[in-house]
Amino acid sequence: MSTTPATFSISDLARRLQDGARQLEQQFLGKEEIIRLLFISALAGEHMVMVGPPGTAKSAIVRAFAQVIDARFFDYLLTRFTEPNEIFGPVDIQAFRQGTYRRRIEKMLPEAEVVFLDEIFKANSAILNSLLTLVNARRFTHGTNTVRVPLISLFAASNEVPTDEALSAIFDRFLLRVRCDYLDSYHFRGLLQKGIQLEVQQMADQQVGRKVATAAELLSVQREFGQHVKMSEEFLTTFKGMVFQIRSEGIGLSDRRVVKLLKLFASSALFDGRDHVTDADLFILRHVWNTPEQEEILQEIVGPVLDRWYESHPDHGRIGATPTSLQDLLEELRVIRETLTGSQVLSDMQLFSQLRNLGDIKAALLRMQDSPTAQRMVGEVDKLLETMFASSRFA
Repeated sequence: MSTTPATFSISDLARRLQDGARQLEQQFLGKEEIIRLLFISALAGEHMVMVGPPGTAKSAIVRAFAQVIDARFFDYLLTRFTEPNEIFGPVDIQAFRQGTYRRRIEKMLPEAEVVFLDEIFKANSAILNSLLTLVNARRFTHGTNTVRVPLISLFAASNEVPTDEALSAIFDRFLLRVRCDYLDSYHFRGLLQKGIQLEVQQMADQQVGRKVATAAELLSVQREFGQHVKMSEEFLTTFKGMVFQIRSEGIGLSDRRVVKLLKLFASSALFDGRDHVTDADLFILRHVWNTPEQEEILQEIVGPVLDRWYESHPDHGRIGATPTSLQDLLEELRVIRETLTGSQVLSDMQLFSQLRNLGDIKAALLRMQDSPTAQRMVGEVDKLLETMFASSRFA
């Protein structure tokens, strides 16, 4: 692959990256925000970890992302038994016999531009220590040799947030921490449709994505951030206020991470083809948590800022919003109403599951502010909830 970036315009690159995002959105339902974060992480040269239960497309979505970026890709599933030579390359036996220790890194992680490590927090200390230097300094040392690595972004996945203090250093290197959860009930039909399409493509070993950008282009953008994106004093003042509000809630956000977040805001603007950052780009702050319990706190801080911006800019679509079919919502509401008001006796678990689904439907309807039908159905949901809470089951 050529290391010399081709001539391109920011608007053209943004258009192509958006095309890549649409390719992924056609495959993965309800992952719009995660997909956007993958692209802006790569634009900024930062790292991102996805945390969630098995079966939430964490691995599949990164592999699909790698198919639309023309870059050397390396991925591996880590366990506590994984040895360094499996990802960094085997020891060069011929050189070792001559008294020199070095690894053969061809086609291994040190030569990759985009890396995905699944179950990263299960890796042993030998691997984690090497990764720390690699992601921090973009350098890899083996024996007396130190090479500069072409890494653009390291993406990782885990089923859980690490609690071991020994893992805090590697966790800290992921500027973005993204929750991957199961989809809401009203997306179930769409999930089946997209899921079976993806399964058929994988069984046929079909290349799903088409390349939209090169590693050289991404690196070129990173070197010239200051020339492409402007940040107003008003935006920086808003950002400052939110940083100190986040810290006041007990959420650790170091000065180093604060500075790096500016690159992500700029990348979000570039992804849209904008030459300036807006408050809409502050959605990124929802993903700087250190523990799962902090996610809700961040939403309470970031949500009102985003709401105010979108209220004053009604012509802009909300970043990361999953398109929701009103018909699917109404159908799901009908099924829930029949279940709750029918003659069948529900267990406590079934009852609370349906009530949670009602809450999800109400939230989705409230986001459809331009639809009179949606707003009318919010009243129907409230009535159904009142009826249920007034029943003897909750007396």
